[in-house]
Formats: sequence, C-alpha cells, structure tokens
Amino acid sequence: MFPERFSNLPAYAFPRLRALLDHHQPGGDVVHMTIGEPKHAFPAWVTDVISENAEGFNRYPPNDGTPELLDAISGWIGRRYGVEVGADQIMALNGTREGLYNAMMALCPEEKGGAQPAVLIPNPFYQVYAVAAISVGAEPVFVNAEAETGFLPDYGALASELLDRVAVAYLCSPANPQGAVADRAYWRDLIALAEKHDFRIFADECYSEIYRGEAPVGALEVAKEMGADPERVVIFHSLSKRSNLPGLRSGFVAGGPECIRRIRQLRAYSGAPLPLPLQKAAEKVWADEAHVEENRRLYSEKFDVADEVFAGVPGYQSPQAGFFLWLPVEDGEEAALKLWKETGVRVLPGAYLSRDTEAGNPGKGYIRVALVAPKTQVQDALITVRDCLYG
Repeated sequence: MFPERFSNLPAYAFPRLRALLDHHQPGGDVVHMTIGEPKHAFPAWVTDVISENAEGFNRYPPNDGTPELLDAISGWIGRRYGVEVGADQIMALNGTREGLYNAMMALCPEEKGGAQPAVLIPNPFYQVYAVAAISVGAEPVFVNAEAETGFLPDYGALASELLDRVAVAYLCSPANPQGAVADRAYWRDLIALAEKHDFRIFADECYSEIYRGEAPVGALEVAKEMGADPERVVIFHSLSKRSNLPGLRSGFVAGGPECIRRIRQLRAYSGAPLPLPLQKAAEKVWADEAHVEENRRLYSEKFDVADEVFAGVPGYQSPQAGFFLWLPVEDGEEAALKLWKETGVRVLPGAYLSRDTEAGNPGKGYIRVALVAPKTQVQDALITVRDCLYG
C-alpha cells in the first residue's frame, strides 16, 4: 500500500526535461542553462576553515546550530535589515529546502476555523512549497504571478472566505523564476492581510543578495516597521546563491521565538544538522561581504548582456534580481525542444515550474534561462537563443 496524497504530483521539472529532450540529438555543442547552480568562485578560504576544523567530523553537531553560527547569522540580519534577532529566533538549516518543508510540518494547524487549512503558493513556484502543503493535509492554492501583477501573486484579490482558511502563504522575493522583487508597499499589504486573516507568511528570500541597484527590502524589516505580531513572518535564507556555496548546504530560518521553538522541537526528531566543520565555514561566510559584492557585480554584467541581446524582443522584461531570465515564447516546451534540436542550448520550459489553474498555466508561454555560466559563455548562448527563437 502507498499513500494517495502524492499520487497527483507531476514528475519533477528536470526528469520532465530529460523526457522531453534526451531522445533527440543536440543541434550543437551542449550548453546547460536550466538549473540554478551557481558557478562563480566561492571564497578560497572556505576550504581552509573546513580543513582546520576537520576534527569536528568526529562529533555529532548541534541540531539548532552552534552559538557562534547563530551569532554570525544574527549579526548579518542586523546589518542587512536593521532588525535585532536573538539566537532563540534562528535555527541553522541543512539547505533551505529542508526548512521550507519542515516549517510547514511544524507550524501549519490541522484545521483553520473548523475547516481544511489552505496554503497560498505563487504560481510559478519552488516545488517544495506544494509538497509541504500536501504533506500536512492542507489545500494548496496556486495564485498566478503574471506580468499583469508584476510577476508577484495578488493574494489580496482572493475571496475573504478563502483567506479565512489560509494558514500559511509562501512568497519568494526576489522571485524564482521571474526575478521580481516585492517592494515595501507589497510587503506591507501582505503583512496587513496576514494580520487581518490570521495566517503566517513564509518568506523565501534566498535570492536577496543578487540584485541590481537597491537591495531588496526584507519581510522581517517591514514587519518590524509595522509593529506586526513577531510570530507572523518566518524568513528563509541560504549561502547557496549569496556565496556560490550550494554544496555547503547551509541556510537558516528565523522568526518569532514560538515559531522557532516549534520548528526546533520537530527537527530534534527528524532533522539532519550541518556537520561542525561546515558550520564553522558558514559562520565565517555570513560575516564576510566582500565576496558577495563581487558575486553581485558578475551577475550585474550578465544582466547587462541580456538586456543588450534581447533589446527590442517583444515582451522581454529585464529582471530586477536573481539570476534567471523569464523569456516569453509561444509555447515553452516547443521552444525548449527547438533550441535543443537546432542549437544544443538547454533551457527549462516555464510550465514545468507552475501548475494549471482555471486562469491557465502562467508558465506555459515562457522559458527559464539560468545566467550562471561565465559571462562570455552566457553572451554567446543568449545570442544563440535570440537568433533561434526570435530571429
């Protein structure tokens, strides 16, 4: 016997992509622009810190994070957002995907107002949001984030009856895949909506340090300005994108003391804490901004290249942040297959990151293109994409 609650899950994006492309020969040298795996150099001293603390592999690591790591994260939050967050309001994570899932397990009630709870999910979305909602028996509600809404979901347009059932609303800012940024007014409206209808906001801010121009405002920052319930907002951050360290598997969750207490309690039973040498490395990385500024500069150069290559392409919108292009096409699958067969460039159909709704699938007419390769390779590949799809 097997559970039925996961039976309607579509294949994950990348197995779907392999099924679409891999029985066709590439039309040129293969260029991978599908997965958001950073390729810029991480700080060279990271491996030294791990080596110097290698004896820590011989010990069980603290589940919540070492005091030193929690202090480093607290310091970073204070510098970045001007919010004082104590160690009892932070927990280290083995990558934020784990946290985004386990926070739902720990914080979503079995019922909301005597009914099945609902979880709001921006559409397109990071796929763990939907699996987390299903795992707790909540109803996932996919809210399209399209050009007309600034590529952010308009949760405030939902019916009051539905909002009263909402237990958690996910929001990714900067958004994956569109690169849209929730400004202060957007956060204020969403937090006020959460206060009115009594739900929590899970703010996935993993792309917060890759931006153009002004740094994106944070959910905790706005919640503090508003004097909102400190348990209202839970934030998630990572070193994967900020510091080009996806393999370090280091992130954190922060929020109100009661939220973090409950997340810690569950994770004491089910979590996989970060090994001590990696916690020591993360401690140093959170304290350093020089490598982050260099990383941001490299992405900014590639944003500029993209703007030049796609200037004049109808519907092209330059991303505010993140490291993806969300390129408009007639049909994402057809475009991805055409690119692969004719050029060898590999991109992801937007529909693989979103779900069908009554209003349609907001990803169907897009492809996602990752700008993680070196600048010259990105430039050549983007010209190839332009000439193949828009020439």
